[in-house]
This record gives sequence, C-alpha cells and structure tokens, in this order.
Amino acid sequence: MDGYAGKVAIIDLTNKAYEIKDLNPQWAKLFVGGAALGARYLYDLMPAHTPVFAPESVVGFVSGPTNLTKTFLGGRYTVVSKSPVTGGFNDASAGGNLGPFMRKAGFDAVFVKGISEKPVYILLDDGKIEIRDAQALWGKTVSEADALIKEELGDSKVSTALIGPGGEHLSNMAGVITDCHRAAARGGSGAVMGSKKLKGLVCRGNQIVPLKDDAGVAAINKEWNDHAKGRGAVPVGKFKTTGTTSDYDSSVYLADAGIKNWAGAPEDLTEEQIKNLTGAVMDPKYKYGKLGCHACPVQCGAKYHIKNDKYDIKTSRPEYESLGAFGSMLLNGDSDCANICNWYCNEYGYDTLSLGGTLAWLMECYENGLFTIEELDGIDLKWGNTEAILAMVKKICDYEGIGIPLNGASRAAAQHFGRGFEYLTTASGIEIPMHGARYNPGLARTFQYDPTPGRHVKGGLGVPYGHQPPEVKYNYEDTGERDKAGIESWEFFNISGFCNFSGFLLAPGVHYRYMEAIGGYSFKPEDWTNLALRSFTIRDAFNKREGLRRKDFDISPRNVGKPPLEKGPLAGITVDNEKLGDNFYAAMGWDIETGMPSKEFLENIGGLECVIEDLYPEGKLL
Repeated sequence: MDGYAGKVAIIDLTNKAYEIKDLNPQWAKLFVGGAALGARYLYDLMPAHTPVFAPESVVGFVSGPTNLTKTFLGGRYTVVSKSPVTGGFNDASAGGNLGPFMRKAGFDAVFVKGISEKPVYILLDDGKIEIRDAQALWGKTVSEADALIKEELGDSKVSTALIGPGGEHLSNMAGVITDCHRAAARGGSGAVMGSKKLKGLVCRGNQIVPLKDDAGVAAINKEWNDHAKGRGAVPVGKFKTTGTTSDYDSSVYLADAGIKNWAGAPEDLTEEQIKNLTGAVMDPKYKYGKLGCHACPVQCGAKYHIKNDKYDIKTSRPEYESLGAFGSMLLNGDSDCANICNWYCNEYGYDTLSLGGTLAWLMECYENGLFTIEELDGIDLKWGNTEAILAMVKKICDYEGIGIPLNGASRAAAQHFGRGFEYLTTASGIEIPMHGARYNPGLARTFQYDPTPGRHVKGGLGVPYGHQPPEVKYNYEDTGERDKAGIESWEFFNISGFCNFSGFLLAPGVHYRYMEAIGGYSFKPEDWTNLALRSFTIRDAFNKREGLRRKDFDISPRNVGKPPLEKGPLAGITVDNEKLGDNFYAAMGWDIETGMPSKEFLENIGGLECVIEDLYPEGKLL
C-alpha cells in the first residue's frame, strides 16, 4: 500500500499481549493519518463513556503519510487519547523522529490499552514488539530515561516518546516528550500513559515506506531548494536562524501574546524585557548547535547551554508559545528564567502553556490576596519575580507541597481551593495558547468549539485572519463559511504529518503534489474538503458519543474581552464568541443549539456510518 508501512499494533498491557494487524485500507483512504486516523481507531477500540484512567481507555501513537518518505517538512506524528481535562477527545502532535522511526519499525500506528502491574516501555523493533521492564526508569526525568534506554539497547539512535514524573503523577498538564525536545503536550495524554504504567514508546528499524512516485518526491524536493533560494528565501531564512522566536517581540507589542495572565498590555513590560526573549538576543548567549525534525532542511530549532550560579544545563531553544507562557504571561523578561522553565517542562514532561498559564493564574490570585505566602510554601510569587517563578515550577515538577494541587492545572486548582475562578484563562479547562482571541477573534470559536479546545493550530479562521484590518476581523456577519473553509488547510496538517509552518515555507499547491507522489492521492478540491470535514467530524463525534454538547464547552470571559481591557492596543475590544459559534454551526449545517451534526451532513461527506449508527440509532437523534 503506497505511502504506508501497512501495519497497526494493538497492545494490551494488562495481559502483556499484542496483535499486529493490517492497516485498514478503507480507513487509510478516508482518514489518511494523524489525528483523524487516530480518532477513527480510538472510536472503534474504546467504548463510549470509558473513564479516562480505566484499563479500557486507549492511548495511540499515529504517524502521518509524509513520515519516512523523504518529503520535506513532513516529520510530525500524533498522540490520541481521551483527555483527563475535557473528558473528550484529545490529540497532540510533535515533531522529532518518532513518527518516521515508527514506520522504520514497520508500523503506521500503535494503540495501547490495559494497565501494567509494573512500569514498562514498549519497543517497536523492525517489525517486532517487546513490552520491556521500566521499573528502573520510573521516577526518572525524560533525558535520564532516554539515556538509560539507549544504554540498555546499546543503540544511541533509537527514537523515544516518553513521559516524565508529571505523567507518572497523572498531572492534567502531562505531555509526551519526543527525543527529549519535542512535545505532544496539550490535553493530558501523558497522564493517560502514566495511568497505564507506560513510561514510553521506543522505535527503531530498517524498513521503508513504498511510494507511488519516488522520482516525483525527489523532484519536488529540488523545487523546494530552488524556492528557498528565491521567493521563499525570507520565511525560510527566518526559520533557519531564530525559528519561532523571531515573532515573539512583535506578538507582544500587538498584544497577540498573553500578557500578565491576559489582563495586561505591552506597556507592562519594558522594551528590554521583551527583546531579551527573542532568538536574536538569546542565540548569541546560549546557542551551540542546530536542532530539527526528521528530513527537514530548515532545522528551525537550536541547542542551548544555560549556565549561571545555580544551573548548568543543556536544553533546546524554547518555541514562541513557551516563551510567551514563561515570559510575557508572567511579566518576566529574564531569558535564563524562561529557558530554565522550558527545560523543567521537557525534563519532567509538562505542557509549557498549561504550566505557564497556571503560574500566571496563581500570581494574579496572590496579587489580589486570594492566597497567602504561607499557603504558597513561603514563595513570594509576584509578577516578574524570577526566583519565585523557578521555585514554584520546581514545586510542581517535584510534586511537593503547593505543587501537588497545582498539578491539576489552573481550573482544577481553582476547584480544589474554591477560589480564583475569576482569574482563569482557559477553554474547557485547557489554558489558552499565546495567540489571543481579542487580537485573532476567529480563534474564539476554535478555542471554544474545536473538538480539542484551546488549540490555535486547529481548523478555522486562525492566526492569519487576525492580521486583517479591524473592520474586517471584528465583523461577524459572514464568518461561518470562511471559518468552515479554514478547516481544510488546518485539518490537512493534522492528518498528513506536515509541519504547520510548511503552509508558508512550501510554495502553493506543493502539499497536494507531495501527497499524490507519496500515495497516489489524486483528489479533486471537493474531495480534500470532504476529507477535512470528515477529520473534524470524527474527532467531534467522539465527544458527542460521550454526551458532550455545545453547552459543555466554554471559554473564560476575559479571553474574549468580557470585560474589555482598559489600556493597550486591544483596549475596548470584546469578541462575540457565541455569534462566531452560531455562524460556524450554521455554515456546517449542524444544529446551532446543540452543535450536533445533521444526519444529512454525515451521509454527504461519507465514511462515517459508525457515527450515524451511534448518534442516530433507528434514524432518530440520540
């Protein structure tokens, strides 16, 4: 089967057993890979209403068809599970080597159920599967476990997807860390692994993925090299040098990034504090090497060495989102502090956005007298206090004192303490990423109503729409069709394995040509539209089968300007998030009140008979 390894592993940790099955060719055609294919398998493997930490709960690792095909910028894979935060479907993607190496090992996807009596890790080894003892790895940080695994296997080139102590403690903020530096972090899938006593997935092998047109892929790669020297030189050059950090300062000045728990404005920070967290300033201080994903000519990451009186660590350069979470959100302009926070998250297996957002929430609570310094274990958690920031991050990572309830993230912490609800900045409990809905109003719908809330890299109007003139982007009369159309490009990235930044690093039309050369995909535009809508809908159907409806998805009032800011470039802005939701569901032809897809819609896009059976038993809406 061109474009696929052709095998899927189903592993039961309770019984230490596994099955190797042929990839379902019909599902591969209908859902392609990544989040959509993962959702389809999860829908089939995991009964409705399964508790997230039950033995029947499933966590999956799913490659994309671009993985291991020599396709440029095609190295991402996806982790799927039920979310311990939202109670619905969760997908989180990461770069690195894991997706391609899973295919080197002979598998397109791995799905894990059951609970092991003792800690284990799974080794995919050139078509074979081993469930190996991980008791010596339990309690270790990600890099410690990675090193021990490589020593045990006598192979320094394996790819790993591991949890740290955060996942072992079932933190709602626990992510899956790939090759020590890339994170599938959002939504708490690391906690699902921890509940199964699964330390990680390790992949190696020598297998190849057959392509429809090897020469076609090579020809497109050559075109990209020419493009990178010509029209694409500016964006490619920017990412080659300072990566995603290049836009940090401009996003803060626009108030696109979160500032002071989304209650602040650019003037709350000095110019020096803002510039300190850009790659242009940090690289000369810390950079000692390049870092990037499999088969990527851009290599947008960097290896950093942070050395001061208290720390001497080698890590990776934080991405834009992480810099916002540990920078402007906390009124912190100290680059050592931001980098060390990022290192803690990589080592202990935490989502930087959720941990930074939780700190910002706690800082504002503390500022307003909701917590005493004694309740914070003596930490004077004031805005910009770098020592206090690092001390609190360490408390959380060490699962100690005040750090224990904070492992639930901000909403769960507010529920635990019974206070601070007014300072939450979440979407269905997921801390908002560093592109705000007040600047990018279309994101209000995506944050609130995507099947995986609180994501800026999901379908819809997205970040580019936020750069439209105010008279355009704050006009909500005709957003529905454009919002629906925006799903196509974003869902494509989520299922193909392409990097999101390939949208402007590749020339127009190249993605689809790559897919045709990889697997013979020759879809017409309307077919790609149906594919994207099918991807969105299978993810959403998991939630609907769980009983979740539109009313169950929320966004913190502050994040849509209720009340509006009183200063800064976004002063006075309020976003009509409910109107955006109404428009979207109307354009989809779904029920506006419940967010339920119509039977006609499900029949028209095809391939969702399982959803029709569940949501319309005997022809009637569930």
